[in-house]
Amino acid sequence: MADQYDLIVLGSGPGGYVAAIRAAQLGLKVAIVERERLGGICLNWGCIPTKALLRTSEIYHYMQNAGSYGLSADNVAFDLAKVVDRSRRVAGQLNAGVKGLMKKNKITVVEGVGTITAPGKLCVDRRDETVELVAKDIIIATGARARDLPFAKADGERIWTYRHAMTPTVMPTKLLVIGSGAIGIEFASFYSDMGVDVTIVEMLDRILPVEDADVSDFMLKALTKQKMTILTNSGVSKIETSADGVKATVKVNGTDEVRDYSHVIVAIGIVPNTENIGLEALGVTTAKGGNIETDPYGRTNVEGIWAIGDVTGAPWLAHKASHEGVIAAEKMAGYAGVHPMDKANIPGCTYSRPQVASVGFTEAKAKELGHEVRVGKFPFIGNGKAIALGEAEGFVKTVFDAKTGELLGAHMIGAEVTELIQGYVVARQLETTETELMQTVFAHPTLSEMMHESVLGAYGRAIHF
Repeated sequence: MADQYDLIVLGSGPGGYVAAIRAAQLGLKVAIVERERLGGICLNWGCIPTKALLRTSEIYHYMQNAGSYGLSADNVAFDLAKVVDRSRRVAGQLNAGVKGLMKKNKITVVEGVGTITAPGKLCVDRRDETVELVAKDIIIATGARARDLPFAKADGERIWTYRHAMTPTVMPTKLLVIGSGAIGIEFASFYSDMGVDVTIVEMLDRILPVEDADVSDFMLKALTKQKMTILTNSGVSKIETSADGVKATVKVNGTDEVRDYSHVIVAIGIVPNTENIGLEALGVTTAKGGNIETDPYGRTNVEGIWAIGDVTGAPWLAHKASHEGVIAAEKMAGYAGVHPMDKANIPGCTYSRPQVASVGFTEAKAKELGHEVRVGKFPFIGNGKAIALGEAEGFVKTVFDAKTGELLGAHMIGAEVTELIQGYVVARQLETTETELMQTVFAHPTLSEMMHESVLGAYGRAIHF
């Protein structure tokens, strides 16, 4: 007899485990299937452990610049094994936390490789046995994996994906990072702050290409000031590894150059995990690239089959996956007032030095969509808290519709902006206009005052700049 459930969730990342918890809260009997570790890539190999590493490099940077704060720190050094161990312990702690949440919410955890054999039926290969699960609904939350270079497969020795980059056994001396999205920039920032000579190669004309152009320009200057080498409009066509390092053929200004590095990180995007889970037999519709197509509630074209998170395409963000999980669980449970996903209100964050955060449309995109815009921009150097922190580099930029006052987008670069962006996210969710933002009282002294000043600046009313 197959085990009977109301919902089976395939994959336990930030989309899958959140969907399982919300469904259980709504009274559904839930099983979750995981082939590796509860928490998925984000918790075990992505968002969380990378932030632990970045915290280490941030502190190391401050220690090396202690004199700027009137302090002394001699013979500053690090133990790479302990740095990596701390990151892994952080991930382990949160993995244990997810296990506790599954138990608390009476969710059945089934370890093994799951395959959907028919609508409402899923078989789990547990090595020594095969278990059949049956449910009215199935949520696919299988996530994604790093995309390889076809001519240079990651080997864990000289050519790394993000997994290898967060568990190094040796520190690179000269590192090539291919790709300048959030993952590439974060690892470049970590290794550079730890003393590594870093080169970033980006095939497009600017780094962080999904961000506002002003943010990309500022980041280019910031990373160059940190002595990183940034090559835009460039690409890598060949990589040869040896016991001594890597020879990479890099196209610079239209000319191929062979450059030597100790290691390479490939950060050119991700591939959805849609193979061998039964999609073809079910007739689930996928888009070019393999992403599963869904409606704004997570429903696929096959009755009872849902999909959430990275497997459904951009933006590839943990918080997007979690929110989609809640929406799908509530929709299938018949919860009143379920709202569809609005991807324009999903914030994006890059935890580099400096940090980057944004929500909504860039200035260029807003104009492309036909908006007449008003733009406000306020620099960190005009903020007392930023100066006191010794973090006076960066800016906050807001984009409004000139006719309606709608907040179309917000873009930040500088210290702790990943904590600030949520204010603008809430504002967009509430459909706030410039009037409410101008009339809001911001605490002093705080970095958040720059958000207020940027709004005021869009209407010629900035006070401190």
